Amino acid sequence: MVEDQLLDRTYSALADPTRRTLLEALRHGEARLTDLAAPLPMTFAGVSRHIGVLESAGLVRREIRGREHWFSVQAEGLDSAQQWITEQTDFWSTRADALSARLRRKRNTQ
Repeated sequence: MVEDQLLDRTYSALADPTRRTLLEALRHGEARLTDLAAPLPMTFAGVSRHIGVLESAGLVRREIRGREHWFSVQAEGLDSAQQWITEQTDFWSTRADALSARLRRKRNTQ
């Protein structure tokens, strides 16, 4: 149940293009909130809310240094999403392979 909630928060966070843009910006290293907000066409408060969603999903880590808030990617936050995708891919690949084999057998018997 808790894992499902984390997975829901992760995919919900990733569903928004602004949050994906923020994560992409953080791939280059840690950044201050002001640096992350500068190129975006929204208020500082709006960017802060998006960062909060990423933090809640475990995708971003905040460190306060003096008056500045610094953010970095927390890559392990993607682990549950990656695991789910892998499980789904494995399941459906197996099913598709089985269907393909059955269709080949059926075609060969005709």
